[in-house]
Amino acid sequence: MPDQRSTGIALRVDNVTKTFRIHHERASSLKQFIATGGRNRYEDFYALRDVSFEVGEGEAVGIIGHNGSGKSTLLKCMAQILTPNAGKIHLNKKMAALLELGAGFHQELSGRDNVFLNASILGMGRKEIANRFDEIVDFSGLGDFIDTPVKTYSSGMYIRLAFAVAINVDPELLLIDEILAVGDVTFQKKCMEKFVDFRTQGRTLVLVTHDGHTVREFCDRAIWLDHGVVRRDGDPADVVDEYTETMLGAETTEGAESSRRGDGRIRVTSTELLVGGVPVDRFRSSDDVTVRMHYQATEPVPKPVFAVSIASLNGATVTAPSSRDAGDVPDSIEGSGYVDVRFEKIPLIPSRYVLHTEISGWGRQHIYDHVQNAQTFDVIAGETNETHGLVTMHPSWSRHGN
Repeated sequence: MPDQRSTGIALRVDNVTKTFRIHHERASSLKQFIATGGRNRYEDFYALRDVSFEVGEGEAVGIIGHNGSGKSTLLKCMAQILTPNAGKIHLNKKMAALLELGAGFHQELSGRDNVFLNASILGMGRKEIANRFDEIVDFSGLGDFIDTPVKTYSSGMYIRLAFAVAINVDPELLLIDEILAVGDVTFQKKCMEKFVDFRTQGRTLVLVTHDGHTVREFCDRAIWLDHGVVRRDGDPADVVDEYTETMLGAETTEGAESSRRGDGRIRVTSTELLVGGVPVDRFRSSDDVTVRMHYQATEPVPKPVFAVSIASLNGATVTAPSSRDAGDVPDSIEGSGYVDVRFEKIPLIPSRYVLHTEISGWGRQHIYDHVQNAQTFDVIAGETNETHGLVTMHPSWSRHGN
């Protein structure tokens, strides 16, 4: 094999295939045993099939794909935990891997003992570990618990300690599975700052994640793995957008179970999301979107206030406008009809959202109809390149000076 250091390649995956043997039920009778020739029935499942790519020195590569696409299997092959059935993995850099929660930790040992154990597994000598011990503990934020057995740790504490060890063994190549999702917001921010330092030093990162936002913002390249095959390899924004659109198109939109309350004198009978007058359940960020609420009143209802609320899947309210805010409240309403709420260039960041609806009396002293989770919808990338938060404010930038 040629010296790949001179070519600037940190890692090379050459035609890697990985299969797992799936055994079917054993023979339940002598007759069946004889009929099958005494052989157990099985089939080979291809987790990876002829996967090839290179990762350059100092490059950050994000690997995305649906559950079961082979992402974690590929990372384990690169970390030399699994051996491919065919093909080769060429590593040319000192490597550290954060793959499974608590991997390499001994449950009965303290955090302190596990720092020494885990760091030694990653190639550090005892003296070197001792010199960096305080730095590792400080980064993890677990000083008060470092002499406590790790079996008492929460999942967040596990990953904080594991990451602190891995990042401080000074790897030239870091492999990370999406276990960082268990950390809290403060710790994730701390990790991202460390990643920036890591990259500034010209080190190499391979990240497996479901978070397209992180890939778009942080990675130089994205690889989309689909059923064990590289479907696309290229610019992060392009790959993530295509992956997101494909996944949203393939999924059945599963909204949370709806519930309602109110006296029912007037009810929202159905809701629609319209783009260009056409009903949709997904649209692009910055599209002009109309929320249409069809209603039916069984008797005259005085001063009804119509309202909608858009929320993220974790419950954060993005916006909650009402007809009262707009000064559009009739003295009375009866019969059937519909109310439109128009959002021009809707500024939602690509994600999945939930729509709630409500009809109330003036001042909300009385609820006629409140529908929680009336509709679920998806927003895909549009004009904005922003990926964090819930909305874009469409800022403009200018620079002054030299």
